[in-house]
Amino acid sequence: MKILVIGGTSFFGIHMVKELLEKGHDVTIATRGLTPDDFGDKVKRIVFQRTEEQSVKEALSGTHYDIVIDKIAYCSNDVKYVMDAVDCDKYIYMSSTSVYDPKRVNTLETDFDGTSKELIWCDRSAFPYEQIKRQAEYALWQAYPQKNWIAVRYPFAIGKDDYTKRLLFYVEHVMKGIPMKIDNVDCQMGFIRSDEAGKFLAFLADQDFRGAINGSSEGTISIREILDYVEKKTGAKAVISEDGEEAPYNGEPEYSINVDKAKALGFEFSVLKDWIYELLDYYVEGVKHDA
Repeated sequence: MKILVIGGTSFFGIHMVKELLEKGHDVTIATRGLTPDDFGDKVKRIVFQRTEEQSVKEALSGTHYDIVIDKIAYCSNDVKYVMDAVDCDKYIYMSSTSVYDPKRVNTLETDFDGTSKELIWCDRSAFPYEQIKRQAEYALWQAYPQKNWIAVRYPFAIGKDDYTKRLLFYVEHVMKGIPMKIDNVDCQMGFIRSDEAGKFLAFLADQDFRGAINGSSEGTISIREILDYVEKKTGAKAVISEDGEEAPYNGEPEYSINVDKAKALGFEFSVLKDWIYELLDYYVEGVKHDA
């Protein structure tokens, strides 16, 4: 199939493009042209400013794609600029479990109703992240209900290639004795491994599915379990203090993400606790090396 990937040159987008290429798809990558990639002549490339409507229109008009995978859309205008310009049979939007208000144990796709609140056409700076991602989905549900689209909702993606370094924050602070302010230390939380995040997006390109779908590793873990593991591994002691540095996963409630829809399509996610400790080991060794 002829697939346009908007983004795809960093983090789990790289895993996604590699998977699409392995499946034999004809892939075009659309970016600002600032981030180099290792795909060589395996992909075609388009350069545009995705936040500028005219730039998007000029780059995408006049070409048909079987599928568009929009890895970097944030706000409703991001969705609008692409949907109004491109000719495609399916649009896959990289959403987030942040649309759920709130997330809960066994969060289902139906826990977010994309038709329940007012759609506001807005740019990325208009609202906090969670509201911006909801507005992007409102655009799909309310302005493009006749289109064939998928909204893929992930919790935090983590892996050795995680540029956000949010999980690494906890490892570093334990090992260096740096005080942390943590407001949810015992809350069970969900994650998705970065390579699987990419592979699931590529998997959906071949599926006869439309609407919202969750993706997440099976099971959950708490920050306390993570801290305890690092303490036992290193002999260091976590310092939790109201005066400490604000931890990156603060504000997250206790939750898990239901992935029954993905399973019904034939995709099996790995079990979180089968691999997260190996990832923590990798971070521990990295901090030791940098010391």
